[in-house]
Amino acid sequence: MAQRHLDPTDPTAAAGPPPVPAGGDALADYLRAQATEFLRALRLHRESGAGAHGNGAHPSGAHPSGAGAVDRGRGRGPAPAPDGPVDAARALRRAARRLSGTLHTFQPLLDAEWAEAMRPELAWLSGTLALEHAYASRLDRLLQALHRLSGSAAFPAQQQAGRAAPARAAATADPAPVTPLAPSVTRPSPADRGNLTVGAAKAGALLDRQLTLARTRAHSTALQALGSSRFHAVADKVALLASEVPLKDTAAAAADLRPLAAAARDRLTDAVAALPLVTAGNPYNAQALVHGLSPDPAPHPQDAQWHQVRLLLRLHRYALEVLAGADADGAEGADGTTDVRLLAAGEALDRHRDASEAAAAAAQAARTPRIAPATAYALGVLHADQRHEVEAARYAFQHSWRKEPIRL
Repeated sequence: MAQRHLDPTDPTAAAGPPPVPAGGDALADYLRAQATEFLRALRLHRESGAGAHGNGAHPSGAHPSGAGAVDRGRGRGPAPAPDGPVDAARALRRAARRLSGTLHTFQPLLDAEWAEAMRPELAWLSGTLALEHAYASRLDRLLQALHRLSGSAAFPAQQQAGRAAPARAAATADPAPVTPLAPSVTRPSPADRGNLTVGAAKAGALLDRQLTLARTRAHSTALQALGSSRFHAVADKVALLASEVPLKDTAAAAADLRPLAAAARDRLTDAVAALPLVTAGNPYNAQALVHGLSPDPAPHPQDAQWHQVRLLLRLHRYALEVLAGADADGAEGADGTTDVRLLAAGEALDRHRDASEAAAAAAQAARTPRIAPATAYALGVLHADQRHEVEAARYAFQHSWRKEPIRL
């Protein structure tokens, strides 16, 4: 029998029909499961608190960071308890992100007024909890790059170990787990920084001051958010969602979810088609530095397109979870198959996001008034390095996206 060529973006092409009913009942089950995970993570926050990490605690015991171990919650059934407040915060952010994305994709089947009010609140919560981790991860990335570019041997072992983490963390579509404000974060000691040149050492100290200040502010913002009436209103709505899903009408319970999931897939496909993949197909792209000396502090003009693709890929994966009853790995179906292509594409887009934001942070630091020429030069080299990392991530994405899907 001739082999049928499958659409690599078709959620049912490689695995066949979903093993669970693709109707409103399946959507309701998924939303209830994610709401339960949200409430479980919130309870673990209050029970464990953040005092063990010396980070300060909210009266409820909630820690605002979104970093830590890999996701514990699953889309189906009860999840093992996370190991402390950092894992609980990550699970809280993860559940809020999946709820918000699912409401966006399948909103036509839900009560319109409720979904319109709920989705931005969940996105606000997830984004607020992610800021502290983002600043901590960005600082680590830039300090490691400074040591690598300076020929220092302080970080290579850690860098090699970090390359094994994406295989476990790519399925969550989150950055590599780094615990902010916790003892597990590796920082170069004064002796290690002595291996750097004067310009690189001062550049690292400047980045450390700026990003640590930003991280501290993000920590305070998250604590205030978790103690606000806005957060408690969101938690109350999620508690109601865990028991009753407000479907649009009785017909929505029997509605087919595949057209809405296909629409999410088509939006992703169209966004990828609009990317300059021909340019990204070159391992070295000189356009990476075209806007490097621009006085405009705005992000690189092409980055927004790639960030949008990353968001759409995440929504596509969440739609697959609803259709196939997938677990928290995102691309793993109920039949145990894993779409390696989606995992690789998501990992490349995560690297792209991290590198582009790190490059912007280096450029912002270089605009600091009255810094030494050697410091500015080191920051310029660091910015160029991160922009080339951006191009490498784009190349890796197009290389994985154009492959045929591999199911393991």
